[in-house]
Amino acid sequence: MKKQISALFMSFVVLLPVSLAYADVTVSNLVDGVQVSSPFSLQANAFTCGQQSTAAMGYSFDSRTDTTIIHADAVNQLVTAPALGAHTLHVKCWGVYGAAGVANVSLIVTNGPSIPTRATVVHNIQQLTSWSGNYDPGTPGAAWGYTALVNTPSLSGQARQFSMSYLNYGGQLFSTSFGIDTSATHFVYDAQVYISGSAAGIANLEMDLNQVIANGQTIIYGFQCDGYAGAWDYTINSGSPTWYVDTWVNSGTPCPPPSTWSVNTWHHVQIVASRDAYGNVTYESVWFDGVQSLLNFAFGKSAFALGWGSTLLTNFQIDGLGPGGSATVYLDNFTVYRW
Repeated sequence: MKKQISALFMSFVVLLPVSLAYADVTVSNLVDGVQVSSPFSLQANAFTCGQQSTAAMGYSFDSRTDTTIIHADAVNQLVTAPALGAHTLHVKCWGVYGAAGVANVSLIVTNGPSIPTRATVVHNIQQLTSWSGNYDPGTPGAAWGYTALVNTPSLSGQARQFSMSYLNYGGQLFSTSFGIDTSATHFVYDAQVYISGSAAGIANLEMDLNQVIANGQTIIYGFQCDGYAGAWDYTINSGSPTWYVDTWVNSGTPCPPPSTWSVNTWHHVQIVASRDAYGNVTYESVWFDGVQSLLNFAFGKSAFALGWGSTLLTNFQIDGLGPGGSATVYLDNFTVYRW
């Protein structure tokens, strides 16, 4: 749900009860108690502030006196936390005649990938309405399922539900486009994953990015937690761009099999990958619940002449485990950073 706290202010900040509210600050991508890695994305707005037009917004941490000020009625940027651990983020607004307001968000800062401030950020990809699903013919058996937006469970207020049923180890693939960028060479996939009820029917969880670059070829950044090997896998093209052979490679870096992941709780997954001008991809590291694992020598050709139009596309796939069953997985706070 959205974090919204209101307060009445004069020309200086004085917190008063919500019942006396006149100024509104809304933080749309963070809720109390959320875990983030620094830098993290902040999305907030105050279209009015104390019944006045908003002159500026800003933010600060804890009892620190330094405040970052943005001369606009909305904030959409990366924020660097002062340190790891628990903090209170104060998101503020100021009206054109001196009114002020604040929303306070408690958060826990954990370790995570380093992301430059120049990175382009796409937030809440799980909320896009263009998601679709289909059986992956590269898996055996059969699978079917559906996807929908839900309010519960959710961290942002709207998580995406992926429900699938399968026979004989079948896999269900869900995907959406989320932009166009032919020149970006570095990507961070950042999402919260929640397995509902039981994880026993999940063999693999796959989290991919695809990028069509300037020469028309598609770079596939394929990545999965492989429950059979108990390791993170990545994809390469073991053929040529025209005569391509999409191949999974075991990185040798351990991953807890998805069938053993704690259920009914959120898991933070962050994947760091980059490419060169020739379509070679390096899978640099993966972070699982704030713990980094380096992917040493996870490198290979990954350019495919698929004939696609320009796009950035993401896949989320659930592979079944055993002769038949079902699984439901939720995705939230799905963000992709690129530069």
